[in-house]
Amino acid sequence: MKNLSLREQLLKAGLTSKSKAHKVNSEQRKQVQYSKKHKTQVLDEAAQLANQAKAEQREKDKLLNAKLSAEAEKKQLLGQINQLINDNKLAKNDDGVGFNFSDNNKIRTIYISSALRQSLVKGTAAIVKFIKTYEVVPAPIAGKIELRDKNRIIYWNDNSTPATDDEYAGFEVPDDLVW
Repeated sequence: MKNLSLREQLLKAGLTSKSKAHKVNSEQRKQVQYSKKHKTQVLDEAAQLANQAKAEQREKDKLLNAKLSAEAEKKQLLGQINQLINDNKLAKNDDGVGFNFSDNNKIRTIYISSALRQSLVKGTAAIVKFIKTYEVVPAPIAGKIELRDKNRIIYWNDNSTPATDDEYAGFEVPDDLVW
């Protein structure tokens, strides 16, 4: 069975007859002659299926690459935010004044100096979430963090957007009010 074509092997094994082999051979010859005469390519179903499979694989690869790049971009943003907070956090004072704020409908307390408390009230500082703690950062840094992820800003008395429908705008809130 050395160097025998598949057709010859099938004939020898008795899996096909000579007439069927001759019919297939003549059909292939007719297709080749027709394609040469009319300058068209013979449609090969296997090649079409292979091309279709390649196209589907390319689409899957594109979707996977888009997903991976989105995850990498998200990690990069989180790294930038953590670096901004770590490099620019203001010193807290455990013996200082307690400043209460809410996070996820829970009241939290952070102990800071009275000068830092005044900065928070004026809006020149903000409280941000840093990994599992809360840190105080200057307002310009809070603005940069807000551009990247608004959910990391926990408390920021941002005076740049005035409240238009404030019913109590005519009443001044005392600075020494602690809740």
